[in-house]
Formats: sequence, structure tokens, C-alpha cells
Amino acid sequence: MKLKESVVAIRKISQVALLGMGMMTLPLANADESSCSPFTPLVKGQEDFVYVWTLGVKGIGDESDKLVTVDVNPKSKAYGKVIAKTSVGGRGEAHHMGFTDDRKFMWAGALDSNKIFIFDVATNPAKPKLVKTINNFVPKTGLVGPHTFYATPGRMVVAALSNAKDHGGQTGLAVYTNAGEHVATYPMPTTNGGDGFGYDVAINPNKNAMLTTAFTGWNNYMADLGKLVKDPEAMKQFGNTTVMWDYKSMKPLKIFNTPGAALEARWSFKPGDNWAVTTTALTSNIFVYKQDDKGEWQQHKVGTIGDPAKIPLPVDIALIPDGKGMWVNTFMDGTTRFWDMTDPLNPKETYTKKIGSQVNMVSPSFDGTRVYYTTSLLGNWDMKGKADEQFLKMYHWDGKELKPGFEIDFYKEKLGRAHHMKFQVRDLKTLQPLQATVESKTKFASN
Repeated sequence: MKLKESVVAIRKISQVALLGMGMMTLPLANADESSCSPFTPLVKGQEDFVYVWTLGVKGIGDESDKLVTVDVNPKSKAYGKVIAKTSVGGRGEAHHMGFTDDRKFMWAGALDSNKIFIFDVATNPAKPKLVKTINNFVPKTGLVGPHTFYATPGRMVVAALSNAKDHGGQTGLAVYTNAGEHVATYPMPTTNGGDGFGYDVAINPNKNAMLTTAFTGWNNYMADLGKLVKDPEAMKQFGNTTVMWDYKSMKPLKIFNTPGAALEARWSFKPGDNWAVTTTALTSNIFVYKQDDKGEWQQHKVGTIGDPAKIPLPVDIALIPDGKGMWVNTFMDGTTRFWDMTDPLNPKETYTKKIGSQVNMVSPSFDGTRVYYTTSLLGNWDMKGKADEQFLKMYHWDGKELKPGFEIDFYKEKLGRAHHMKFQVRDLKTLQPLQATVESKTKFASN
């Protein structure tokens, strides 16, 4: 499908969805330091490596999904270069990944094969080693499409796309030990306004709050775009909710009607803040979740990204650690945007820059002075021909302008499609807990 045809197809999806046949959007990812779990110690100084979870492409390199390691320390002789490639053997639609709460292991999922790969990223951070593959995710959890990996004390929460029975929209959250043993599965709510759909998860321990978003089931997620838009029944299968949970009890507190397909969930961890944010791809809206004077969570539509009529398709978002700004990528025009979030209920777009023909993930460093971008959205949904750019780009940010640092062409390097990013350091002893930056300044309570 060519770029022009893709735009037309997405516009058709939007028109159908807005007529009440369901909400549709492209999948995206979260990757920046500020989107890590608050239970994971952070890289608050110069990151040494960027790990890129990469989709294998037939006819390119070894054709396998792989964890690519890039040296990003400017003092290194290998600065801006690939220094390691850890293949998993085969293609399973590599998508998201997440650190354990000690940042010693990386969990990475494959949506198509339903495999979960656990990498040792502590013994030798420059050369991650695959130490375990979870092959029984489906029979153990009753779910398919392991999507988001979010650390809690001694545990990993895995948000999945679908259920194993029909691969449709109803899904749940699976909880594992750090060793990879299944503990429990929690279904997404289907009563009191819940539609059972799920996508992303984010936790604020200080508020004992967990926010989840909704997208669509595995059947639609993995479908060919052209066929999907021609299938009226498939177009009805999209979620329209977000859910605020009691984190410790894992019980829903409040279900919100969020039209336009909410995607990534992000909390501001600035001391004193009590709000989270998400964006919608179809309607290009920004929604903020904030407690009112009575302590009840309320949803607020606070902004519009670009011109919704042109279907910019907001994808990844990244809050900066002080909560005063947010990066937003729009896939179809390959543009990154910076929003001033000083007043989260009245945000303003202050900067835009075209990164490439397509752009998906954005990952700012903790100090906000370096911003990384990758391109792949989904194997069956990426652009075609010359517009199918696959790269990792790093920019320097001075608060006013993005200035080029380095770029790696993933096709030229025979790596595949550059997708999700995470940072790491050579010496894990330099990592700092988020506790020092939150209002309690005490140890987070375990679940």
C-alpha cells in the first residue's frame, strides 16, 4: 500500500469509527525514561546504551526479531554505532519491552507468536543475553498478544491485546514473577460501562492508582490494513474506554468514556502532581486524568493535536520528568511536537519538527537534553516503498530547537524495523530510584 493509499484508508477508518461503528487507530509504543515503571531505578545521568527491539524482515539480515544495542555515550569510541545484536530466532512481530524492578532483566514480547523473551541486561549491559523464553503465555493466562510490560515489586504486569478464545477485544492483565512464573490474570471490566478492551498500563504508587487504556483485539491489530477497512464487522471491534484502578487490590475504581481510541498512559511524577495523560489517534485529542477536590478521578479533554481532518495519527507520547512538557509524535506526517504541560488542564503546543516520512517512538533522556526517535509502527502497517524509512535518530534539545546528533539506518545496517527503545548504563550502581523525586520521598509500598 502506497503512502497516499494509506492516508485514504486511515481516513475511511476514521469516518466509519466516528459514525459509531467503533474506534480505530494505529498501534504505538512507549519507550522513554520517564515512562519506565516508578518501581524501576532510573538513568538520571548520561545513558550509555539504547536498546532497540527490532522487527525482523524477510530478506534483510538474519530475518529475525532482535534486541539491538547502540552505544550512545559521546565519550565512547563506538558512539552512535551498533555494538551488539541479540537475535531470538524467527519473526513474531516484536513490539514492546520493559525492565524488571531491579533493571537487571528486560522482558520483550512478540504479538504474533505470543512469546516473551527475557534478556539479562546487567551481567554485560553492552551485550544483552537471552536467558529465558516464555512459550506458554496463552495456556497460562488465557490471553494473546503480550503488549505492555510494566514492573512492580518482584512482579511484571503484562497487558495483552486479546483473549485466547476468539482473539477479539475482551482481554486482561497477566501478572508474573520476575522469574517468569504466572501468578494471576485480571480481566478488563465489562460492566458499569466497561467494554473489556485493553492496551497500555501505568501506575502511580503515591496515589495507589493504575490507569489502563483500550484499543482493539488481536484480530484487527494483526490484519492487513486494506482488508480491515473493507470489513464492517471488524470495524465494530474497537475499545472506547479508559479505566482507573485501585492498584493494590487490582480492582476498577472508575470507567471513563474516551472516544477516539486512547493509547499510551503516562503519569506525571513531579512532587505534588496527581494527574495522568493519554492521547487519541482518531480524534487527535489529549485527555488528562486528575483528582478533584473530593479526591475523585475526573477525565478532562484538554487539547487537539494538529488538524484531525488531515489524520495526523498521534502515536507515541513522552512526558518530561518535571511534568512541564510532553513530546507527541504523529505518524502520518512524520512529525514530532512539544506541548507545554505547565498547566495540564490548559496545555499548549509550542514546537514542531518533521523527523522523517514516518515516525513512531520518542524517548527523551531523564534530563530532557537528548531525544531519540524510531520509526516502525507495525509490520503490516508501516509505509511502503521509499516512505518506509527505518532508523534511530538522536537529537540535542535546548528547549527551543532539536539539533541532529547521530542517525542509524536500520535497513542499511540489515537490522530490520526499528521499534521500541529503552536506555541502560554500564554500571548499574549509578542508577537512582524515582523515590527521591516523588512527594513521599519514602519507599514505595509493595503490592
